[in-house]
Amino acid sequence: MLDSTTLTTEALCRSILERHHDTIQIQKPEFAIRKLTRIITAALDLANAKSFHGMSLRDLSAASGISMGGLYAYFDSKTTLARMILEEVTAQVRLALEAPPADVADDPVRHLEWLIDTHIRLTEILQPWFVFSFMEAKHFPRSERRLAVDNEALTEDYFARVIERGLQQGRFRPDTPVLLASLIKPLLQEWYIKRSKYRRRNVSMEEYSASVQAIVLRSCLPA
Repeated sequence: MLDSTTLTTEALCRSILERHHDTIQIQKPEFAIRKLTRIITAALDLANAKSFHGMSLRDLSAASGISMGGLYAYFDSKTTLARMILEEVTAQVRLALEAPPADVADDPVRHLEWLIDTHIRLTEILQPWFVFSFMEAKHFPRSERRLAVDNEALTEDYFARVIERGLQQGRFRPDTPVLLASLIKPLLQEWYIKRSKYRRRNVSMEEYSASVQAIVLRSCLPA
């Protein structure tokens, strides 16, 4: 089960600072984390309101309350800031999905259900981060766009490996669609991209997760 207390913006900014400690020009880590939290929060809010592409660093300075010079102590361009966010999303996907409980990992059916539920829960907690990765990808420079694509491929690979193992063990039907792992990803994205639609319909995260699990399992389990 994911722990939301370890997935706060501050916690993720601590991770970003550790990854970019050689370029972020701040000597006091706790001070840097507080400021970076303000920057990232403001950037995600602005991206949601007017798009990251349409956001200027002057906009970000005003929204975060940090001077233009102060912003440049953390990154040298919007592209670098986008990369920081994208890399952290990928890191959190790895942390969440790479180590299922032992009793889950031994059973391809339970493992598949666990991957679906865990991914949906992760995106529920970090919705602004995942929406940013999805909605802004087309505006990123080529290398950052590649990061967003690679993140999707990473998620798909977790599902593909479990499906392949289920086929090898005879747990899944031989006619399981070859593209099943690819088709799961849009169902996962639907939850965080169109969250308001399900809120209006009073669909809970648990109900949505159970529905996706049922759809996927009907595609691969023997009758």
